Amino acid sequence: MEFVDFLAASPTSYHACAAVARMLEDAGFTQQREDSAWETGPGGRYVIRDGAIIAYRIPERATPATSFRIVGAHTDSPTFKLKPHPQHTSVGWSQAGMEVYGGPLLNSWLDREFGLAGRVHLRSGEQRLIATGPWLRIPQLAPHLDRSVNEALRLDKQQHLMPIFAMAGDGVDLMEAVAEAAGCRRDEIRGHDLFAHIVQPPEVFGSDSQFLAAGRLDDLSSVHPGVQALITATPGEGVVPVLACFDHEEVGSQTRSGAGGSFLDDVLARVSLGWGLSEDEAHRARARSFVVSADAGHAVHPNYPGMHDPDEQPLMGAGPMLKVNAQQRYTTDGAGQAMWESVCEQAGVPCQTFVSNNAVSCGTTIGPIISARLGLATVDVGIPLLSMHSAREMCSPTDVDHLASALTVFFGG
Repeated sequence: MEFVDFLAASPTSYHACAAVARMLEDAGFTQQREDSAWETGPGGRYVIRDGAIIAYRIPERATPATSFRIVGAHTDSPTFKLKPHPQHTSVGWSQAGMEVYGGPLLNSWLDREFGLAGRVHLRSGEQRLIATGPWLRIPQLAPHLDRSVNEALRLDKQQHLMPIFAMAGDGVDLMEAVAEAAGCRRDEIRGHDLFAHIVQPPEVFGSDSQFLAAGRLDDLSSVHPGVQALITATPGEGVVPVLACFDHEEVGSQTRSGAGGSFLDDVLARVSLGWGLSEDEAHRARARSFVVSADAGHAVHPNYPGMHDPDEQPLMGAGPMLKVNAQQRYTTDGAGQAMWESVCEQAGVPCQTFVSNNAVSCGTTIGPIISARLGLATVDVGIPLLSMHSAREMCSPTDVDHLASALTVFFGG
């Protein structure tokens, strides 16, 4: 399954961007560097900024009804990030100093072997991507030593989540091991952005192989369908399809490669300028444009049905969800609902709705950020998951396919 291979190749946002770029290049897209002159001719191009990637397809000519059809997703997931000087020793153990990144389900990382993945910055200016095997583990305290562990597990983020990687007396230096994985000397490394990643491969399971378990389904379950849709869609005249996959959604998006940064605005502005649109025409094009913010949501949990709205209970395999919230944690309004339901109808895929229980707070997405920053009409959608923010989440592959079909219709304009 292509999606499974994509998940396995994308342990971090940087790897996901590289995997997306490979898919696009196989489909004839070319890379556009931000520090180079902007290519203005028709065709497919992509731009990478750190752990974010924006791809678009320029049609032959602009028209009076020129508009953008934008799908937004994110490449990062909750995990742990290696500290700049990670070596730590405690009572004979060598441990790795790591910071919590985002809001992971902490207990899901206990007693699970994981590796390090991300980018290493060298003195030469080169960046290298690495992904190690199972180096690390956070062992849980045995119930003999804490009889309350099954009633109330409390994890101090500093004290209890320090993974072990060796015995202190073994003389193993973690950064030396990182250098070896990067194919360089320890003194060549000037910086790094390394994250914990689950080494267990994605697995299709269930009596009828109807489920998929993997890390980082939030939000690679939107990124991959978005790439597929961009490649296969046939846009109408004057329609510019854009796929914007941002980094740092899990920590607030307020970075140069996050949805709160300038990345999408910069690309749209340079595409409009290169296409010969006047400032007024560019604003008119944006006013006719639409954004689908695609981010995974919650399937109804069979063991905790009371945590969900009693009337809106999304199920796996029943299609992508329209995500609605009156507090505008999701951007969906009546116009967005009408557009999305029309898209799903044209694509021949089912559609369901997610609304939070009024007594339970909900998360948010890049949708409100893009809508507020750029003034673009936006709707929030996503496929249903269980175990969201766990080290290993769960979805239905059918929903991934349905989302790709719906986004293909949307990109058509």
